[in-house]
Amino acid sequence: QVQLVESGGGLVQAGGSLRLSCAASGIIFTINSMGWYRQAPGKQRELVAEITSGGSTNYADSVKGRFTISRDNAKNTVYLQMNSLKPADTAVYHCNGGPTPIKSVAMYNWGKGTLVTVSS
Repeated sequence: QVQLVESGGGLVQAGGSLRLSCAASGIIFTINSMGWYRQAPGKQRELVAEITSGGSTNYADSVKGRFTISRDNAKNTVYLQMNSLKPADTAVYHCNGGPTPIKSVAMYNWGKGTLVTVSS
């Protein structure tokens, strides 16, 4: 079965950094474009970063210049390096994807996510 396990969240002060990891199993990881999503309390889930199977990336305007998405196909893992964190980044972060070459389609069941809390 498909399993997406997020980790790396925690409590950090504004201006700090965190690196999130998403370990995928049950999929052919190399052909999947992947994305990181976040959902704050009372807010809609939003796509913050995505990386295609070929390594192309795209970011939401709110995180451009601060977040970097990457992948390690040998480890079936996608990462989100988050720098210069702001309180507005506080959310539960999830990963998802799909076997498309040009974008990250969220076609799998959502995992539990990992909570990022940024204090001021």
